[in-house]
Amino acid sequence: MEACDRIAVVLKGYPRLSETFIAQEIHGLEKRGLSMDIFSLRWPTDKKTHPVHDEINAPVTYLPEYLHQEFSRVRSAWSQARRLPGYHRALKKFLNDFRRDRTRNRVRRFGQACVLANEIDPQVQHIYAHFLHTPASVARYAAIMRDLPFSLSAHAVDIWTSPDWEISEKMHDAQWTTVCSDSGAQRLKAIASAPNRIRHLYHGLDLNRFPAFDNTRAPRKGDCENDPVRLLSVGRAVPKKGFDILMQALANIPKNLHWRWTHIGAGEQLVTLKRLSETLGLSGTIEWRGAQPQKQVFAAMREADIFVLPCQRDSTGNQDGLPNVLMEAQSQRLPVVSTDFAGIPELVIHNETGLLAEPGDPLGLRDALVSLITSPTSRDAFALAGETRVRRHFNSEAWLDQLAGQFSKNLIARAA
Repeated sequence: MEACDRIAVVLKGYPRLSETFIAQEIHGLEKRGLSMDIFSLRWPTDKKTHPVHDEINAPVTYLPEYLHQEFSRVRSAWSQARRLPGYHRALKKFLNDFRRDRTRNRVRRFGQACVLANEIDPQVQHIYAHFLHTPASVARYAAIMRDLPFSLSAHAVDIWTSPDWEISEKMHDAQWTTVCSDSGAQRLKAIASAPNRIRHLYHGLDLNRFPAFDNTRAPRKGDCENDPVRLLSVGRAVPKKGFDILMQALANIPKNLHWRWTHIGAGEQLVTLKRLSETLGLSGTIEWRGAQPQKQVFAAMREADIFVLPCQRDSTGNQDGLPNVLMEAQSQRLPVVSTDFAGIPELVIHNETGLLAEPGDPLGLRDALVSLITSPTSRDAFALAGETRVRRHFNSEAWLDQLAGQFSKNLIARAA
């Protein structure tokens, strides 16, 4: 591709520890020759970053997080945007959306789109947004203003909590939409006007960053108080991760079994979960490490005996798609316990590469944990099978080749 074939990538926030898959994708596309500019709707809140963030060359522009905070910038951008060829078409789309969603958030997205359309490099030939909700709105309005093609990447919360009308109309206007799980793809195809423009592409793992675990784990089986079985979870402390269900499961493990659970991740539910641990009498068996960069997460996985992530749908409809952290754990020959939910069974085959309980079932989750706590042989078998499956079927290189090819095809067609 020519040097002028740039892609503007619109993200809700950047960088984010919990969205390593996005950074991995951007870095992988840059390695394949694409030039990218990052536009973030929010400033970062994480104090740490992953190594991959330092390897990304794309410049980052932060759009006004709240319009009144950078009013002169927004006003100037709006004045310039009004002269763009597609401004009135974008305004019509916005007003049509606003009639059905009369919120400040909707107005903010149009203002951010004006800034994006005004400040975007003239060499940009395509706009690409991760998540179908707010980033897609900004990308769509700005692309129409600039008379540029745009595409979307769908994940989880955006698929399951956004209104059908909004998802359908955004996908209709986009050139194509990628989605990272088959369950998500089926949901989108059911409401899409052009299902053939939906691409199912797993994120996969950059296995160069996750070299094979070449050591052996101790055959702990929960019978030694001084050497408990080590359980690990990595994920934000939010309801859809099911950590409250996990703690109920842990509270029901037989008292003669010895274990220790480590949680890595930030999140608004941390205080509530810590209080719950005290109520359930678990506080002495839990270590809360907070948000950690990839190096520390990697080390924790190599020290653990079992990885557990009991995903579920929360009361708002929010849920995961296919959590990449499960792939990361399996890449380290770590047996996993999760739930038969969303895209997880696409990765974890029950009783073959891990164990799956029903979501929201603490007793079923307890039984799965007990079966692995007491059987290092089963742990080893699931761990080896899981690692083999991840390395064979979820290498990010193949998926990134497809995505880069899609971008190249669109950019070449636009230049013709």
